[in-house]
Order: sequence, then structure tokens, then C-alpha cells
Amino acid sequence: MTKIVGVRFRTAGKVYYFGPKNLELKVGDDVIVETARGIEMGKVAIGPQEVADDEVVQPLKNVQRIATEEDHKRVAKNKEKEKEALKICQEKIRKHNLEMKLVDAEYTFDNNKLLFYFTADGRIDFRELVKDLASVFRTRIELRQIGVRDETKIMGGIGICGRPLCCSSYLTDFVPVSIKMAKEQNLSLNPTKISGVCGRLMCCLKNEQETYEYLNSQLPNVGDTVTTPEGIRGQVKSVNVLRQLVKVLIEQDDTKEEREYQASQLKFRAKRKNVKVTKEELKELAKLEGNE
Repeated sequence: MTKIVGVRFRTAGKVYYFGPKNLELKVGDDVIVETARGIEMGKVAIGPQEVADDEVVQPLKNVQRIATEEDHKRVAKNKEKEKEALKICQEKIRKHNLEMKLVDAEYTFDNNKLLFYFTADGRIDFRELVKDLASVFRTRIELRQIGVRDETKIMGGIGICGRPLCCSSYLTDFVPVSIKMAKEQNLSLNPTKISGVCGRLMCCLKNEQETYEYLNSQLPNVGDTVTTPEGIRGQVKSVNVLRQLVKVLIEQDDTKEEREYQASQLKFRAKRKNVKVTKEELKELAKLEGNE
């Protein structure tokens, strides 16, 4: 077992393990650590605890110290410098006529590196831009291309639900989502209804997926033949997934009647099959399919 603390560098960012050394650390403490990018300030997200050795990437670096008032002032100063760096980089991008959208700028704590995050439709040859920026800022420059979901996570915003975006408030990783999930949950396949701020399928489609898969597995398919508690065979006309209700069309003595039953009251051979997305639906929503 190895003793660690978990440190996060961004809101809803990934948690990285460091050795607590001999420091008395608690969740919420700001600490100074050495990362692959250089010296950084992060926040303790997981208090000191022991984890299995195979969960730790070796060599495990130790927390250097608890952040001081001077460290916080330095971070605040870096934030101001990042705003100016964004403006300068944007001017250089226009000068070099590059088709890229600048998203964010970030100084490492020790100012040893300046990172620029951008989005673009394809690959961009930014070698000349890097040289130009290096001559201005006199530090190591790194340009990192990110996807639209990463852009939204950095920028933040409000979703159609009226709450802060999941990706920028608590989701540490992007979960795989698909059109099939929307159909499984009987949602409208209108792109404007199921796509997020980033233009991709909403991450929250994953939240209730397992519940819907289970509930759907307890239901017959529309069109299936079932046997009612009265011993009458009928055809399924519709289902209510959450209430587990099934409407059955019964035909007796040349009279057709729809009756509603609990799914548990009915007898049917096969459980509900996995939903299928038609080619037309796939074509319409192709731009939303696929995760980054």
C-alpha cells in the first residue's frame, strides 16, 4: 500500500496522486507540487489515505509545501498575465492567417511554460506562430489543440436545464454517449433537444441509461402479442417505461378494446429487445454521433 493525497488543478479536473510527505494536509488545502509541466499549485481533493500500489504511477512525487500568501499572489498575477497573453496570441494568429480558434492561455506556476489551447477543423502548422510567441514572451511555448467538448469544459456555461454545465462543474472525464441512449429514454431525436452547448450529444444522457435499460428489459415491444391476466391474447399498442404500464389491444366478438395493465401482470415470451436506431435517424444525427 502507498500513502497518497489527491490533487486537482482545475474545477472538475482529473485528480492526480502525490505523496503527502510529512505534511498535515486536508481536503481543500492549496498545495505546491511538481508536475510533468513544471511547478504547479493545486487543491487537495482527496485527503491522505493508502491505496494499492498498482493504482499509483511511479515515481510518486511528493507535495512540496502548503501554498503561502505569496503563492496565491503569484497565481493571481499569472491570471492577469494570461489575459494579456490571449490578446497577443490572437493578434499573432491573425498575422499568420491561421484558421484556428484560441480558447485559453495558461501559465505554469513558475512561469516556465505558457500554454495556449485552441480548436481547429484540421491539423494546423503553427511552427512559425510558436517562434513568434517565444520571441515575445521569452519562455517555453506550447500550443495544444483540443476538441469542442474540452473547449466547453474550459469556458463553462449554463445548460438548457438552467444549471452549470456538468463537464465544467463536476465531470472529470467525458463519458461515451450515443443516439441509442436518447432513443432508449424515449427522448425527441431533434438535435436541438439532445445536444449540449458544445454541439455534441449531452453528457447527461448517460445518467439514467442503466435505469432505462433495466426498465425496458421488463417490457414487451410494441406490436408483440401478450396474454392478459384474463387469459386473453392481445397486441401491445404502447408502453409507459417509468410506470411499467402496457396498453394492449384486445379483440373479442368483433369488438376491439384497449386495456392497460402492469407489465408484471402480462405473459409474453421475450423481454424487450435493445432499441435500434434507423438509418434515417443516424443520417440526420450523424454530426452529433461520435465522441472525442
